[in-house]
Amino acid sequence: MTPRRSSRPTWFAFTVAAVLVAAACQGTPTSTTTVLVYATWGGTEQDAFLAMVAPWEKQNTATVGYLGTRGLGTVLTTGIATKTLPDLSGLPGPGEMAEFAKGGHLVDLGTVLDVTKYKAETPQAFVDLGTVDGKLVGVFMKVSPKGFIWYNPKVYTGGVPTSWDDLLAKGQAAAQAANASVWCVGLESAADSGWPGTDWVEDIVIRQAGPEVYDKWVAGTQKWTSPEIKAAFQEFGKVLDATYGGPNTINATNFGNGGDGLFTSPPNCILHHQASFITGFFTTNFPDLVAGQDYDYFIVPDIDPQYTGALTGGGDLFGMFKKTDLSTSLMKWLVTADAQSIWAGKGGGYIPSNKTVSESVYPDDITRKAAAATGAATVFRFDGGDLMPNEMKAAFFKAMVDFAADQSKLDSILQQLDATQTSAYQ
Repeated sequence: MTPRRSSRPTWFAFTVAAVLVAAACQGTPTSTTTVLVYATWGGTEQDAFLAMVAPWEKQNTATVGYLGTRGLGTVLTTGIATKTLPDLSGLPGPGEMAEFAKGGHLVDLGTVLDVTKYKAETPQAFVDLGTVDGKLVGVFMKVSPKGFIWYNPKVYTGGVPTSWDDLLAKGQAAAQAANASVWCVGLESAADSGWPGTDWVEDIVIRQAGPEVYDKWVAGTQKWTSPEIKAAFQEFGKVLDATYGGPNTINATNFGNGGDGLFTSPPNCILHHQASFITGFFTTNFPDLVAGQDYDYFIVPDIDPQYTGALTGGGDLFGMFKKTDLSTSLMKWLVTADAQSIWAGKGGGYIPSNKTVSESVYPDDITRKAAAATGAATVFRFDGGDLMPNEMKAAFFKAMVDFAADQSKLDSILQQLDATQTSAYQ
């Protein structure tokens, strides 16, 4: 998908060099009227973010110089080494955020925000995830509940599955009736290719082995070769076996286009697993789609009933690398309900981190349902890969690409992940 461009100079770059060259060309690092911001958003997400900052720009007679990249972790790591960093930036996840903070690269937001107010307006789990050694160094711009199975109600009419086995059976029946594959999966994401597969494994681990195993695995004390983690990979293998196009298509399809097969005629697939934000890609790729009529979702059903109510989720963290009057002002604006209501009103599955945003701003029932699902979860865990050290997360991403290409190599893949675990958590 080619992202739409704003009338102002913005980029959606996929390489470190492209991002750094773009930043240099715009000249924003030395500008006194521009705040340079890096994040991962492109297309409709980029448009929504620019709409979110527009009132701030007008009020402050300033400009947000936005640069987008899907390889954000690599860009920031390179930026630290070359001292070429933005004022504010999205952060790849709590794990890498902690590494940046411990290295002294992130500003203590306790010197920037009214932390008491931020904590009152933000779910405690997300406050905790943004805190390192007692200091708030990351705030959440948005929340993305995961474990959603998307479908086209005009094609899949089997209702909400009552169990994992019921999901597999109903998906297979619908696929046979439509002469389609059960699943569509897209793992391509430039430098971060493979991450949609990690979401799959995380959803299976927490439902199959439970939150205690999940937490030990994320913390680096549960081996990848353990029966619990291997079983999760094998269960995901069943999905891959029933996926449209086979291994080459899976690894070549960009995650944003991963669900397109739900809407082809005839359909390529019946079901697609992705977080709440995927609706933005649905409507970009197919502008005439109507939420609830052309697409809907149910949550991945239970695998082991003792872990009923388990839900995984992610979120877009923001941190400050350079503290100036303008970057301070912009950070204060971004965490407000007024700012986040602007993005929420744009749709695309955006769920604000500020819990005082009124549900009336959501443009459709799909988004309201996703927000409610987040609040109703009895066992909630943040995206496991994003909590792991950068070296471990990168190996996890690569492992999913390798596994999708050749499932017979699972044992060696898991052994390699064990070896990475030993070094990554030192």
